[in-house]
Amino acid sequence: MYPEIMVIPMREELARAGVEETKTAAQVEQALARPGTTMVIVNSICGCAAGKMRPGVRMALQHATLPDHKITVFAGQDREATDKVRSRLEGNPPTSPAIALFRDGKLAYLMQRSAIETATAPQIAQELTRVFDELCARTNA
Repeated sequence: MYPEIMVIPMREELARAGVEETKTAAQVEQALARPGTTMVIVNSICGCAAGKMRPGVRMALQHATLPDHKITVFAGQDREATDKVRSRLEGNPPTSPAIALFRDGKLAYLMQRSAIETATAPQIAQELTRVFDELCARTNA
């Protein structure tokens, strides 16, 4: 684990964008139990991938269509919460950073580190907004 002072700016970057921090397994479970769509961001200290992921998420959160809820866990810091998120990724290998979208508590989309580290922040934002439009758009019935 890194000293908390090192990760504060990385935590705050997402918090300022309106992403709720979850630090315990119970908080993750409670968040994923809410109806609708929930974006889960596995934050990381990794400069190469997470350094592009956080700005990409912030850009995507400017889009008109958004998930109902947005939470984050910090890999290597919030171990209990991170393990709980990873247990809900339906057998996908754990990576950090990562971005998942759940619909009514079920995994609907996952962007793993391999996709994040080969993309730019605008490309990450573009992919997320595509996913938001596909999975989060409300229909009037």
